[in-house]
Amino acid sequence: MSQGKDGEKGKKKNIVIAFFSRVSKLLFNKIFYVALSMIAQIAWFVLLFIVLMRYSPYITIVIEIMAVLTVLRIVNRYINPSYKLAWSITILAIPVFGLTLYLLLGQSRFRKAMARRIVAVDREGVPSMQQDRTVRLEMEKLDAAVSNQSSYIADSSGYPVYRDTSAEYFQVGEDMFPVLVRELDKAEKYIFIEYFIINDGVMWETILDILIRKARQGVDVRLIYDGFGCLATLPSGYYKKMREMGIQCVVFNPFRPILNIVANNRDHRKICVIDGWTGFTGGINLADEYINRKNRFGHWKDAAVMLKGGAVWSMTVMFLKMWSVINREDEPIPYQDYRPDKADHEPVSSSGFVQPFSDSPLDNETVSEYVYLNIIHHAKKYVYICTPYLIIDNEMITALSLAAKSGVDVRIMTPGTPDKKLVFLLTQSYYEQLLMAGVRIYVYQPGFLHSKSIVCDDELAVVGTINLDYRSMYLHFEDGVWMYRNNVVHEIRQDFMDTLDVCEKVSLEFCRDRKWPVKAMQGLLRLVAPML
Repeated sequence: MSQGKDGEKGKKKNIVIAFFSRVSKLLFNKIFYVALSMIAQIAWFVLLFIVLMRYSPYITIVIEIMAVLTVLRIVNRYINPSYKLAWSITILAIPVFGLTLYLLLGQSRFRKAMARRIVAVDREGVPSMQQDRTVRLEMEKLDAAVSNQSSYIADSSGYPVYRDTSAEYFQVGEDMFPVLVRELDKAEKYIFIEYFIINDGVMWETILDILIRKARQGVDVRLIYDGFGCLATLPSGYYKKMREMGIQCVVFNPFRPILNIVANNRDHRKICVIDGWTGFTGGINLADEYINRKNRFGHWKDAAVMLKGGAVWSMTVMFLKMWSVINREDEPIPYQDYRPDKADHEPVSSSGFVQPFSDSPLDNETVSEYVYLNIIHHAKKYVYICTPYLIIDNEMITALSLAAKSGVDVRIMTPGTPDKKLVFLLTQSYYEQLLMAGVRIYVYQPGFLHSKSIVCDDELAVVGTINLDYRSMYLHFEDGVWMYRNNVVHEIRQDFMDTLDVCEKVSLEFCRDRKWPVKAMQGLLRLVAPML
């Protein structure tokens, strides 16, 4: 009897300990204070508007006029129609709250200032970035439609297609990590690293030790990390610590909580360039969960690609441009100082075509989405997509549905374990419409799927940082590698097919049998999806 009471007391004690543990983690988490700051500022503005409205009825009229004028301005902007609809409904339905939210979250002084700097950098031009006409003619002979896709990428992002580049595909982070370490250790001239998330642990400590050693040897080591992506993972002023160690370091859009909570435009790119000849990109950030040294949401499934050869020059230029923009450098970028000499490197065994590209939210050109849409529209046999988030606009829904209805085997793989529960619920809200069109959807059961890839007809593939959501398509700086008839295209397809063995197929019954509160929440989330 006493043992039973002791057992109950033990359970209660464990519950209390767990509760206080969660509370303490919350109180010591910087994200908590960020959210608190945002709520406080929104509440202050709303309260101010309400007080003014009570003070004079004319204030109410002024606010309503402001709401209408703001909506008219939004409607006439070159942005996605879903954004226009979401903001317009919110502002017109709840003028005080909607205007406050738009004032703080819908526009950005940072955006305008950076856009001007990016335009200035792009105007400089980049020596040796012109398209090799021989490569273009060869692609045109193989497939004019595919060549047109490549030309779009070159014209819109500024980066040409290459033939003299090898590619290696990694289907999980733990496969990529030792290769990354090996290549970093070979660096002789420079190492450029640009990542959304960096977190202390085995992965980052191993890389940092190499960076410090290389910097002491005279290698030019530079690091860019995102201010919001690393908000909860790196201490304030971490860039100063890096500089003390000999590593040049800058922060993209540092978080400033007072009247500047615009955090929409983030640097979501993952780029590592070594001596202009070796480059890495993909979904893998520099944190232990990405190499399964830390268990956060079960097994972490991710993907990356390593390039060697001429195409890495494009990745080098991407980094140098971003570095110049963040540092607000007035002098022209000395690109030729970083141009690799092929004679200094071992010849690569290239196959097919490789085209790295980047996407900016500041140029009114949604390159990432159009690259995906081009592939889907031209698919003849199949399109297989991996994405951690599925929050898509009408154009993407139409393209996927039309392809499936036309007989193309369209399959989408999403996570089975969420990293963000509301986003996961929103992702699931798109299942039914796609399933009804014939798209097949699978959820990864062992844990969290973070891979960002698309493969089509054993010929085309893209691996990069691009999620199928509004943030990646419209708000973030992204990068990817477009590949045609490259040996890794088959590897990407095989990885998808092998992963299906540990996935569960989503059924229409799953979507239709959900309880009405869940469906109601999904409907509400769909309404504000572009603003999330």
